[in-house]
Amino acid sequence: MPGKKILMLCGEFTEEYEIFVFQQGMEAVGHTVHVICPDKKKGERIQSSLHDFEGHQTYIERFGHLIEINKTFSEVVLDDYDAVYCAGGRGPEYIRTDKRIQAMVRHFHDTQKPIFTICHGVQILVAVDGVIRGKKVAALGACEPEVILAGGTYIDVNPYEAYVDGTMVSAKGWTGLGAFMRECMKVLGTEITHN
Repeated sequence: MPGKKILMLCGEFTEEYEIFVFQQGMEAVGHTVHVICPDKKKGERIQSSLHDFEGHQTYIERFGHLIEINKTFSEVVLDDYDAVYCAGGRGPEYIRTDKRIQAMVRHFHDTQKPIFTICHGVQILVAVDGVIRGKKVAALGACEPEVILAGGTYIDVNPYEAYVDGTMVSAKGWTGLGAFMRECMKVLGTEITHN
């Protein structure tokens, strides 16, 4: 089976692990992941962030690594991609209002291609009418009201698990990346065998 092409939607301060781990893991099994950001060109970089819980009432945010964009935003041809991935962190908060990002998500929804979302990534999906409606989706707990208001059902998964509803795969945050990526690969038809 040939590898699939996945479009990753990012913005400044997207969660580092949810970019790097997903991209490198998918590329390790032969898939192509294009990391894009509105108005950025291939070779430019964005600032990622690191989120963690350290005993405060909410998560903390620190600078992560600079992330290299590997596909020019304006050159994306949506029909070339098999799935879209909405990484979490703070990036989704502002890129979800970009009409071009919304149109990209609409394409994957309307063509019934797989949609993958983790943590705050669901904020991108709820900004597009109908994408979450009737779906069961996991996300960071702080996103539960948005999921419900968009007509979805929030699933409070274990932080190390993922949830699948048809071809939509979701997880609570970066601690669930292992399970999340396994489920994404199943949806893509990727089989890994050990000898």
